[in-house]
Amino acid sequence: MTRTQTPLILLVEDEPAQREVLSYNLSAEGFRVAEAGDGEEAMALVGEDPPDLIVLDWMMPNLSGIEVCRRLKSRAETRSIPIIMLSARSEELDRVRGLETGADDYVIKPYSIAELMARVRSNLRRVRPAASGLVLEYEGIRLDGETHRVTRAGMTLKLGPTEFRLLSTFMERPGRVFSREQLLDRVWGRDIYVETRTVDVHIGRLRKALCQHGGKDPLRTVRGTGYALG
Repeated sequence: MTRTQTPLILLVEDEPAQREVLSYNLSAEGFRVAEAGDGEEAMALVGEDPPDLIVLDWMMPNLSGIEVCRRLKSRAETRSIPIIMLSARSEELDRVRGLETGADDYVIKPYSIAELMARVRSNLRRVRPAASGLVLEYEGIRLDGETHRVTRAGMTLKLGPTEFRLLSTFMERPGRVFSREQLLDRVWGRDIYVETRTVDVHIGRLRKALCQHGGKDPLRTVRGTGYALG
């Protein structure tokens, strides 16, 4: 997994010691980690750099985890981000409330780190399957996230690493239109300066690679917006 493909986890926990332990273990699993000590900081970080998944503590001062969850799930641009709610509330009613607010998973404190990591991986597989090493398929194109092998109609395609990351991004969300800026963030990373026209160059290379054994171009250019698969 390349660094820019590695999913970004936002960890929201107001207890420094607990946050440090979780951050260490998430990093050890190979994830990038952003940290917030309260709900307001979490909302600001999501606005700056939307994460692939959020681990969110329920009980926090000022803006509670349940309110953060409610706000994020009410917005179209953040609704699809998986949220794992952490809580010492073990009653069934509390768990139901958390899930009804929009949390994708609910983990009761105290919990084992191994269990939480398993929940993180499970929820990520839904939104970032290629980054989780799974095989993606779309109209005869097959991408193996673990071996980094791509075939089309059974024939191996030769792709550079950037083209592979572009293709995995498209295949995770067939039909979705990605702007050049979104592709830059997802494929190159926000901490690397690359001009937007560089995206067009690599899209051209990807198109050539996908059609090297024949077949029609599966990528679609949406004028004034960006690119999509199918």
